[in-house]
Amino acid sequence: MEGATDTAGYAPDDAACQRNKDAGKITYISSYSYAASGSIMDVFMARDLGYYDALCLNVEMNTAGASGQQLVNANKAQFTSVGSAPSVLDTVVNADNITAVATYGTTDPHCILANKNIKTLKDLEGKRLGYFTQVAPVARAQLAKAGVDLDKVKFTKITNYDPTIVTRGTIDAEIAYASSQCASLKDQGIEFSEFLPADAGVESTYSVMEVNSTFLEEHRETAADFMRATLKALQYCLDNEDKCVEHVTELAAEDNQGDSFPLDQQRRTWAVESQWIRDSTVKPLGAHTREEWEAAAALTREFSEVKEIPDLDTVVDFDLVTDLYDANNMLIWPGE
Repeated sequence: MEGATDTAGYAPDDAACQRNKDAGKITYISSYSYAASGSIMDVFMARDLGYYDALCLNVEMNTAGASGQQLVNANKAQFTSVGSAPSVLDTVVNADNITAVATYGTTDPHCILANKNIKTLKDLEGKRLGYFTQVAPVARAQLAKAGVDLDKVKFTKITNYDPTIVTRGTIDAEIAYASSQCASLKDQGIEFSEFLPADAGVESTYSVMEVNSTFLEEHRETAADFMRATLKALQYCLDNEDKCVEHVTELAAEDNQGDSFPLDQQRRTWAVESQWIRDSTVKPLGAHTREEWEAAAALTREFSEVKEIPDLDTVVDFDLVTDLYDANNMLIWPGE
C-alpha cells in the first residue's frame, strides 16, 4: 500500500524473525470477506501496511466467510473471527480446537429490525423473525427480557441480506447487524422499528478474534506477533479511517466483490463499528476480561442449545493480548 507503510523504528531480532518464519504460513479466514469491520479490515491493513512482513510473518488471506471456524478448528487455518463472545461460546460443542484471543468491544453488534408496525418486541409473538446462520443467544435473551414468549415466535432461516425483505413484508422482522442492515435502512430513510440488546439490558461484546488452539500452543509467540501487527493496524484505522475504508473497498472491487461492498456502505459500517471500539469499557485495544466472558457464558447457557460450557481458560486466552502492551497501555513494537 504505497505511502502507508509505517514500520519506522523496527529493529529485527534475528531469533524472533526466524522463529516466526519457522512457524510457517498463517492463514486468516475473513468472516465476512472485505467488510470494513474490526477483526477483518485491520487484518487486510496489517498485511498491506507491511506490519506482518516487519515481524517476519507469512500471512495468507482467505475470504471463505462462514467456513472460518470449521477450517480453523480442523487445523486448515490459524485465525478467524466471530461477531461476539456468546456466538463463540454457542459453537464450542462443535469447535474444541479454537481459542478466543482478542475482543474488540463491549457493544453487541446485533439488532432486531422489524416492520414499522411492530412497536414492541412483544408484537413479534405469532410473527416471522428471520435469522441467518443461527439464532444469536443475545437475541433470544433480548426477546426473553422483553417478556416475549419464544415459543410463539416463528423463527425463520433466511439467506437474503437485503433488509428491505422486512420493510416490504416478506418477513416481519430479522436478527441483523446494527452497523449494516439497520444502518442501511436509516441511511435510505426507510421507516422501521429497531431494537438493540442494550435497550433490553442485555450486555455482550463486539467481534472476537480466534486462533487454532494447536497453533497457539506450538507457536504462542508467533500468534502474539500476529495480534501485535493486527492491533497496530487497528489503531492505524482508528486514526486514518478514510484510508482504510477506501483501501479495503478497493480490494473488494479487485476481487470482483465491489457490488457487495460499495464505498458508502463500507463507510457507514466503519462509522458505527469504530465507535463501538472506541467506546469499549475494556482497555487496551483487543483486551478482554474474565468478567465479561463469564457474563457471556451465563447468557449462552440460558439462551442457547449449549448448556455445558467448558472452563473458560480452555476456550479463552486472557493474557495474550494484554501482554502486548506496556503499563501505559501502549502497544509494544520491537525497536520503538
